Amino acid sequence: MANPQSPSKMSAPIDQARVRTLFADPARMAPADFLRREIAARMHERLQLVKVAPARVLDAGCGTGPDLGLLQKDYPAAQIVGIDSNIGMIAAARTSAPASSLKSVLNRLMPSRTGIDLLCGDFGALPLGPNSVDLVWSNLALLWHPQPDRVFAEWRRVLRVDGLLMFSSFGPDTLRELRAAFASMDETPHALPFVDMHDFGDQLVEAGFSTPVMDMEVITVTYDTAEALLADVRALGGNPLATRARGLVGRAAWQRMLAALERQRRPDGKLGLTFEVIYGHAFRPAPRKTAAGEAIIRFEPPRPR
Repeated sequence: MANPQSPSKMSAPIDQARVRTLFADPARMAPADFLRREIAARMHERLQLVKVAPARVLDAGCGTGPDLGLLQKDYPAAQIVGIDSNIGMIAAARTSAPASSLKSVLNRLMPSRTGIDLLCGDFGALPLGPNSVDLVWSNLALLWHPQPDRVFAEWRRVLRVDGLLMFSSFGPDTLRELRAAFASMDETPHALPFVDMHDFGDQLVEAGFSTPVMDMEVITVTYDTAEALLADVRALGGNPLATRARGLVGRAAWQRMLAALERQRRPDGKLGLTFEVIYGHAFRPAPRKTAAGEAIIRFEPPRPR
């Protein structure tokens, strides 16, 4: 398993305080919810192919909580825990979290908690004990953390043996049209350099996960105007890089960027914006060594003939 004290691979110089500021207002993020919901639905389809019966599910980076009800519907006998680093998001999730008509009945009949609980905290430093979660679900949250390898190690820590991790993120081809347009304006990065699918797979193995499965698809969203395209990019989160330009963009430079964007119009007259969507899932395997470094050898009892 990855050592939490070992040097971490930084995906990008992300300013986490800036991330919290960008996501402080749920209403600002709402216009891009259509894309988050579409990707969540596609994640859900993949989840249905994996047979799990979790007692506790963690939604890491739950935002305003739209996936909480989806997970509760799938696993009505489970405790669903949502965590987000922004108190504004948690407040919105608390307001919108679906009430479970089964919750009071199940709490009386079952030894474990059921229903939805919400926490404010860093999903890369979870306020949960080891071996306490059966399923970690994370939709488009990992990309906002500068050290995804440490996040994977933390998610592995809280997962029980044979627990499942399922997540989505954006790949390097995301926003390629916008990157090209901004390159005509200046050399300052205006969007995240998203992590490659294969690098995520390597990080999962290094963190101690087994049989990681990664796949990717491209979603193209089209717009009538550059203003609508840019509004959705801002609603997805904007630019949290510590290396971003701090001053105002001059009018001439901004017009060069818009002109470069306009030159990319498709034959149908629309402006396209590419999203390379990465999906990953992996299991936490049984340990092969004790804490003292001794090898664990398991023997399967002979099957009766």
